[in-house]
Amino acid sequence: MSETNTAAASEVAAPHRYTAALAADIEARWQDFWDAEGTYEAPNPSGDLAGDPDLVAKPKKFIMDMFPYPSGTGLHVGHPLGYIATDVTARYQRMTGHNVLHTLGFDAFGLPAEQHAVSTGEHPRITTEAAIANMKSQLRALGLGHDKRRSFATIDRDYYKWTQWIFLQIFNSWYDTEADRARPIAELVALFESGERAVPGGRPWSELTHVERADILSDHRLAYASDAPVNWCPGLGTVLANEEVTADGRSERGNFPVFKAKLRQWNMRITAYADRLLDDLDALDWPEAIKLQQRNWIGRSEGARVDFPVDGEQIAVFTTRPDTLFGATYMVLAPEHPLVEKFTSAAWPEGTHDVWTGGHATPSEAVAAYRAQAASKSDVERQAEAKDKTGVFIGAYATNPVNGEQIPVFIADYVLMGYGTGAIMAVPAGDQRDFEFARAFELPIRCVVGPTDGRGTDTSTWEDAFGSHDAKIVNSANDDISLDGLGVAEAKARITEWLEREGVGHGTVNFRLRDWLFSRQRYWGEPFPIVYDEDGIAHPLPESMLPLELPEVEDYSPRTFDPDDANTSPETPLSRNEDWVDVTLDLGDGRGTRAYRRETNTMPNWAGSCWYELRYLDPHNSEKLVDPDIERYWMGPREGQPHGGVDLYVGGAEHAVLHLLYARFWSKALFDLGHISSAEPFHKLFNQGMIQAYVYRDSRGIAVPAAEVEERDGAYYHQGEKVSRLLGKMGKSLKNAVTPDEICAEYGADTLRLYEMAMGPLDVSRPWDTRAVVGQYRLLQRLWRNVIDETTGDVTVVDVADADIDTDTLRALHKAIGGVRQDLEGLRFNTAIAKVTELNNHLTKTGGPVPRTVAESLVLMVAPLAPHIAEELWRKLGHTDSVVHRDFPVADPAYAVDESVTCVVQIKGKVKARLEVSPSISDEELEKVALADDKVVAALDGAGIRKVIVRAPKLVNIVPA
Repeated sequence: MSETNTAAASEVAAPHRYTAALAADIEARWQDFWDAEGTYEAPNPSGDLAGDPDLVAKPKKFIMDMFPYPSGTGLHVGHPLGYIATDVTARYQRMTGHNVLHTLGFDAFGLPAEQHAVSTGEHPRITTEAAIANMKSQLRALGLGHDKRRSFATIDRDYYKWTQWIFLQIFNSWYDTEADRARPIAELVALFESGERAVPGGRPWSELTHVERADILSDHRLAYASDAPVNWCPGLGTVLANEEVTADGRSERGNFPVFKAKLRQWNMRITAYADRLLDDLDALDWPEAIKLQQRNWIGRSEGARVDFPVDGEQIAVFTTRPDTLFGATYMVLAPEHPLVEKFTSAAWPEGTHDVWTGGHATPSEAVAAYRAQAASKSDVERQAEAKDKTGVFIGAYATNPVNGEQIPVFIADYVLMGYGTGAIMAVPAGDQRDFEFARAFELPIRCVVGPTDGRGTDTSTWEDAFGSHDAKIVNSANDDISLDGLGVAEAKARITEWLEREGVGHGTVNFRLRDWLFSRQRYWGEPFPIVYDEDGIAHPLPESMLPLELPEVEDYSPRTFDPDDANTSPETPLSRNEDWVDVTLDLGDGRGTRAYRRETNTMPNWAGSCWYELRYLDPHNSEKLVDPDIERYWMGPREGQPHGGVDLYVGGAEHAVLHLLYARFWSKALFDLGHISSAEPFHKLFNQGMIQAYVYRDSRGIAVPAAEVEERDGAYYHQGEKVSRLLGKMGKSLKNAVTPDEICAEYGADTLRLYEMAMGPLDVSRPWDTRAVVGQYRLLQRLWRNVIDETTGDVTVVDVADADIDTDTLRALHKAIGGVRQDLEGLRFNTAIAKVTELNNHLTKTGGPVPRTVAESLVLMVAPLAPHIAEELWRKLGHTDSVVHRDFPVADPAYAVDESVTCVVQIKGKVKARLEVSPSISDEELEKVALADDKVVAALDGAGIRKVIVRAPKLVNIVPA
């Protein structure tokens, strides 16, 4: 009989068996029920919670997934891993008495939809909304308990109105370093007007022109436009943030070359918050690896800022080792440094070494050629330790302020504008990169830190640099100061005092973190609520004009260029709609109706995900970003969470220095301005692993459909050809994607949920194996049979008092309850499922009807993990309410521990006896029992005892005399 016929015959013989068809029916009915009843709707304190003391008294839990982007290809089974995990947690928290907020929205502005629009002419909203609808359907089929009233997409006008509003709050703010917080820009203006704060340049505020005032305020605003070096990607026609450029200098999307260029762009002054972003990490419950990535990205370092005079002006450098200033023998500027052109001489000075010129006739030619070369490299490539050091002399000399020595100024690609001041004093004796550069360019190397490895101070014999914080300073003195013989720390302090006294430097703190590039040359993004007047001054739109919506355009693409042509500049899609760009408005600022030009860049796709946790709280509020009482209830500071934030945030570790850092910055700015009570967006972060799949490739290296591969004798074949197999990502392009729809159709959503949670620890990546799914399917079938007769459909449980239930079953039940509780609290879903399986197997093996109280407890334990079958069995057990808000079982401590444990008794390391003892037995009692045991006595055979080592209750080790 065929497998299909066997299954059909089995269903006839057992018409009420739990099958895929029955699972589909159960799951559809309960999903409809949950929607109709609003089962997962979480009440807010100022609305439907008011007047209900029971709800007000409930502890709250705000549980979130990282914002998904709705892909047109839909979900594969790897995508829902985190969503199922948060759903299990949310369900468990509801059953332990919490008011749980758990919902899901969509991060819908993005490049994939725009690229589709570029190639097809179809508006990106159409494809995005279709993708959202498909994803919602797939997620609903998994039985996720989301509060659907709170869902939204970032492309909803009622949502991005508030994204634009937040941008304006940041634009209209400045960072007061004395108060260590952001303040409204109007307060800074008032300080300038009153004279309480000095106006840069020294003139009274009242005497400044409209343009001069705007320029000064722009230097303080938290959101500002500036001409700055950016990552220009001609192949995409847009600029990119550093984080969007790969290590080999190409765009993450499209893999196009990225060049350094100077363009006018919007920036966020995230650097103002560098110290707070660092300090507040300590109070967050985040993985240490993520905290370390953020600390390294922010990159705080203490040192000194030193001025090196050049032709009557100054080049400022930041150094963490001012104690080595006497060893600086040349300077290096980043090729993009704004002073390069000013200091580049017209001709090579007398005495210029040939190796310094790069073979060019003039410094200008050398600088131009080298800049073009450097622009084609990524920051990672430029700083690679192994590469040959390159650079050119710019024909200028700087004065070393500690000894008056004239030292040559170079540009070199290993110095970046993104760190410090974009200029370094090169101390080749103490830095390996500087050492290699000095050797290549025949520059002096002066020892100023006494070597402790015996090499001596004659640098001509050195093969590498020597840098140490434990050595003594040498060769470092002038008429006013001597550092010779001092340790590094003391020398740093003394030279910093001298620099400040002489007015040529000062102690300072530097950060690796750069301001956030916040504009893109794209169509599909939030428009900036900014217009420019005839003088080019940026003006914010009043709140009454929000949201500013995207106009219709004929061509959705930014103008793209030859990917290798760095000498190009952006042209945005919005700039082509002149009716939208050129407008006449009254901004309500007392200037009347005037002509303006709109900003034609759009915000980056990160903008909408910087604050979405707040919109979940109060999604239909049209008057405020969020009601203060609601925000304080769900996210405000409390014991153990001094900065507030979401109680559990689950998502991938790949967002450590993008989304997570940006969202923290926005929260702190909104907190400073009094709009929210939470200074941090996410208190607890958990990074789930990845579901991987085998990728099969033919002899050409092309992926073949995994479903069509056969395994024979340990090898793999596709259409008769041998193929390779390698574990990797799952995806449509790799032809190894498995959709949740397929698994749900064959086994049911509850089986899929259990399998994904049982595959291994949540934070570990694991391989997908469709053949293994059946194991969880059989678990649910056994659970069903322990409650339902497969032939008649009748409930088979028996009503008996606990006193009449056998002790082994009670012990198995309460051990499972206690263990599952601990595991669900700790997000250890795989071990929780193992404990449920153990109990279910125990009930199966007993052979008789399952006691009702045991069956009901088992169903309630299963409910967070497999909610559909739990609801169905709960209803069949005679209950009219849902399991969703039922109390989770509580273990009886009398049964939750083993009645006895096995103690091993060893003599000379060999096992001589096994004793059944109480788990609570003391060391003293266990020693007496072990020494009195007949087998132990016989084994000792009268020998004396030198030592007895006891580890109650499981080990006694006897050492004979």
